[in-house]
Amino acid sequence: MRLPPIPHDQLPPELQAVDDDMRREIAKHLKGFVSRRDDGALVGPFAPMLRFPQFGQPAWTYTKALIENAKLPKGPHEVAILVTGARFNSRYELYAHEHVAEQAGLSQAQIATIAAGERPSDLSEEEAAAYDVAAALAGGKGLPESTYQRALRAFGEEQLAELVYLVGGYCLVSVLLNAYDVSVPGSEEGLPRG
Repeated sequence: MRLPPIPHDQLPPELQAVDDDMRREIAKHLKGFVSRRDDGALVGPFAPMLRFPQFGQPAWTYTKALIENAKLPKGPHEVAILVTGARFNSRYELYAHEHVAEQAGLSQAQIATIAAGERPSDLSEEEAAAYDVAAALAGGKGLPESTYQRALRAFGEEQLAELVYLVGGYCLVSVLLNAYDVSVPGSEEGLPRG
């Protein structure tokens, strides 16, 4: 990790409020994976967001909007995040969302296949549409008309927009995680594995 996480009590007061907000959202919506060190400092994408608040606060506001306005079914939602994490080979993102995807009902085989950069053959219609949209966009390609129309039929206009913004948001998260070499939590960060 290139940037050490900052414990809550070492943050300036205005960032302690952002840190508190992050902790509330994590506790409410992002469960099943390590998001802080033993000293309480947030890890993952939250550390660089707090370190560079002029960019990190708007990034957090965007991320929070994705969380608070989520209407996509949980399976397709997590498929899109896993596809994005796999395209960027973002270790922490895959680690975190493998746990969340399992809670959303994806099988371990589906999760492993997506994390390996492949498309499972047994996805539901909505999951398959989310996979195809995320694979195209996170892969730096235009969204083919047939893929767009399939996703539009599966989700409708509002949820398709959410899917597009979700992929864009997790591209940003993946770039942050990769730039600052954020790994799966382990002993190097003072955390137990798992």
